[in-house]
Formats: sequence, C-alpha cells, structure tokens
Amino acid sequence: MKLRIKATPNARIDEWLGWEHDPRAGRVLRLRIAALPVEGRANEAIRGFLADSLGLSKSQVRLEKGGTSRIKTFIIPDGIRLPG
Repeated sequence: MKLRIKATPNARIDEWLGWEHDPRAGRVLRLRIAALPVEGRANEAIRGFLADSLGLSKSQVRLEKGGTSRIKTFIIPDGIRLPG
C-alpha cells in the first residue's frame, strides 16, 4: 500500500499529527520528526517511526519517492491499520 507522508523535520519529538488534504498530493498523513533533514537522516527516522508505530520491521517500510521533498511516498504491506 502507498502511504503519502507530509513531514516536518527538526521537531521536538516524533509524533503523528493526523490526516489532511494537500492541494498537490491529496490526502497525506502529517508527521513531525525530530531528526534533521541532512544526509537522509529524516527519511530514515520517518521509516523507523512508521515501522515502530505500525508494528512492522524497517525492511517492510520502503521510501518510494520524495527523498528530498517534504511530501514522501512510502510503501508498506497491504492490510496494515493506519491511525485515524
């Protein structure tokens, strides 16, 4: 399943903010991530946060596109229950 994420890096803590509509990307899940957006650290932090929150291994969460964008597409296994 494709999961569209709108990430805000350099936050105080990692947290879910909920779903919102983005005019460019449609329905996206907003996250705040404590990692800095340097050398892929924020992307790895998002991947780990998604894996931990959804009860998956990191190998089951893959960044498909948006490595340098605030809006990213991750691939996760079908049938996973998402928040909200």
